[in-house]
Amino acid sequence: MAIGPRLDLRQSQSLVMTPQLRQAIKLLQFTNMEVSSFIDEELERNPLLERDEGVSTVPLERPAIDQVPVAAPEGGDVADAMVSATMGTEASSPLDHAEYAETYDPGSAGDGASGRGGSASFETDDRSIDDFAEMGKTLREHLGEQLRLSFEARADRLIGAHLIALLEPSGRLSAPPEALAAAMGCDIAVIEAVRFRMMRFDPVGMFARDLRECLAVQLMEKNRFDPAMARMLDNLDLLAKRDLRRLMAVCEVDSADLVEMIAEIRRLDPKPGSAWDNTPLVPVIPDVLMRAAPDGVWLLELNPETMPRVLVNQTFTARVLPRCTREERSFLAEKLQTANWLVKSLQQRAQTILKVSAEIIRQQDGFFRLGVGHLRPLILRDIADAVEMHESTVSRVTAGKYMATPRGIYELKYFFTTAIAGTRGGETHSAEAVRHRIRAMVAGETADGILSDDAIVASLRREGVDIARRTVAKYRDALRIPSSVQRKREKAEPV
Repeated sequence: MAIGPRLDLRQSQSLVMTPQLRQAIKLLQFTNMEVSSFIDEELERNPLLERDEGVSTVPLERPAIDQVPVAAPEGGDVADAMVSATMGTEASSPLDHAEYAETYDPGSAGDGASGRGGSASFETDDRSIDDFAEMGKTLREHLGEQLRLSFEARADRLIGAHLIALLEPSGRLSAPPEALAAAMGCDIAVIEAVRFRMMRFDPVGMFARDLRECLAVQLMEKNRFDPAMARMLDNLDLLAKRDLRRLMAVCEVDSADLVEMIAEIRRLDPKPGSAWDNTPLVPVIPDVLMRAAPDGVWLLELNPETMPRVLVNQTFTARVLPRCTREERSFLAEKLQTANWLVKSLQQRAQTILKVSAEIIRQQDGFFRLGVGHLRPLILRDIADAVEMHESTVSRVTAGKYMATPRGIYELKYFFTTAIAGTRGGETHSAEAVRHRIRAMVAGETADGILSDDAIVASLRREGVDIARRTVAKYRDALRIPSSVQRKREKAEPV
């Protein structure tokens, strides 16, 4: 065998992640808010892109895939036929640039002094009076006002301002006194004196170091802090366990007084600072809308409020291209390719979301018609095999996407649950349906019929669910259902 340089020709296949492919994958797993932010950034970077402010091009409502007979065209693919049945055929597409250039109206596209997609007139103002509403005071501003009115000494005000800055959202102060004294360079007694006065600020119970101190200050404010109540606060663990017999012995009161003391504790606020959290809640905006038609089929469509619509401004390209230099033409060609790929990726994202959602509806039809008790076991592979996609693609589609159904708004991940085997090789059951059944069984208990974990296991096995006792205990803990001993004490409590 000769040793020397040699030239061989070989063929091989490899997967190359192009920037466009990475962008398509990233768009697929983005939520609607993330897609909107991404589109805004692209509109700023790419002069050939503009937001479609015209009539929505979202497909009309159509029956779900399981309600429409889908037949593959001759020589075609079943997956393509399912997409066509789901999305329908549109009269025009954002990718049809020739047609867009013919129907383009420069006066209505925001290509002037009014800005992209804007209006030159100030007569049309979409803002409501809520946009000008004054924001309420924050908790720290409220406490700062009381601090300035309660303390005259500058040193005390500085200590109080430092305590307000270290305050937790719940109203607690977890910083140790030694660390505070070292940071402010003063004695612990001085800091504690200021803190004790600030604990009476509105809301009462702020700046407490633990739950007992928080409740004690509120009871003092109501003049209800007596030795018996102090002993109860020292034994809050017994109150959490509903060990009323030991509490009566510790507090040295009878049952009637104990019931009154427990009712007084329940009227207190363990986290007084949380009530001042005026951060507006961000509502969940569904990506897919679903409703029932009069004939019983499910109608499915993408939410037009969350579906981004962008167009490629071919007219602008045709105007400036003849007057461009070679470098400028290269720049415009790159931006045009990026814009075309973005529009195509957004359209493919919409089709994939709707395709996966339609298959989920078909698989979980019993849930939508009869309730959570009929939720069937489902994994990503089931949907991936049905829509002929990879599991990773289905996982990206269902992450952070929500669907508005007649039973509420659910994340697409909610419909994927593990399977619990049935007794004697029967039909499997969804773990979420079993948890719902356990919750219903506990909710239907009476004071004389508290169900233990073994009793719940026996009842579920009679219904055909092969489940172990430790699994029932795990589901009960996940549902925050106390043990049978604690539930028996709660039911026996005469409140």
